[in-house]
Amino acid sequence: MGFFYEATGLTGWAIWFFVLFALMAFNELGRSTKWGGIILFLIVPIGLTIFVWPTTAAPGNEYGTGTWFNWVKTYSALAGCLWFMALRYSPKLAKKKWALCLPAAILGINILEAALRDFQCFSYGAWNGAYVDNLWVMSGSWNIMNGIAGILNVIAICGWAGIFISKDKTKDMIWPDMIWVWIIAYDLWNFAYTYNCIADHSFYCGLALLLSCTIPAFFIKKGAWLQHRAHTLGLWIMFVMTVPSFADRIAPVSTTHNPKAFFIASLVSLIANVVLVAYQFNKIRKNKLNPLKDEIYVGSKAYKQVVQENI
Repeated sequence: MGFFYEATGLTGWAIWFFVLFALMAFNELGRSTKWGGIILFLIVPIGLTIFVWPTTAAPGNEYGTGTWFNWVKTYSALAGCLWFMALRYSPKLAKKKWALCLPAAILGINILEAALRDFQCFSYGAWNGAYVDNLWVMSGSWNIMNGIAGILNVIAICGWAGIFISKDKTKDMIWPDMIWVWIIAYDLWNFAYTYNCIADHSFYCGLALLLSCTIPAFFIKKGAWLQHRAHTLGLWIMFVMTVPSFADRIAPVSTTHNPKAFFIASLVSLIANVVLVAYQFNKIRKNKLNPLKDEIYVGSKAYKQVVQENI
């Protein structure tokens, strides 16, 4: 904790674990029943949009939730949740290739939005740290490194044509080509992004939020990482837009504001994504694959396990 974050006590860790398990629990509710998903990702957001967010996420508010980025991120995440539900519960739609490419497009757009935000934070010129839109940021080379890492992560998105709906009662959206290699590279990039751009909130929206979708992808429902990610991201953003004081006043855990921490987080992110892209390009070249049509990891143990568990 001492290098990346200021120390926190038992209460702070208890709150962090509560956030982690609450996100995982609501994700399970949203994926296990159709009505659970409709309530969480359609009915609740409509009510919040009309009655709550115009106040709690008003432009220029003291918590920074009123920026264009927060509003765009909120609705793009919710759009992803709803589209994935449409694929899951409409067999005809799930068979159409154009419909299957949208999950990859939504994912790529979300990553590029964040990469743009990293470049924007560099443009602020806050070399010694400053509050911009009521959020503390420190500009530096790390913004450029991680922005590039985000672009590389988008380039490495592969195998969307192999997406299918699981045969069990939960009807999960399964993306077997999105194996652990890409997920880990994404997590390292996204943590660095939250650390760079939402620094003093990243204890929750970085560590807890990423684990809330990665744990289910590894141990609860393999192959459904993107569905887990969309659900937990949508839930977290709705919570932040509704209770914007949470990370600043209610349960704050700030970063150390140490330039070395920013640099190391983004350097690891960049290295991981360079290795990922190089590895995938080598497999594409070696096996003469079309990255826009073919699945890259089809012969791997992880790919085979996901398919066997869901057909």
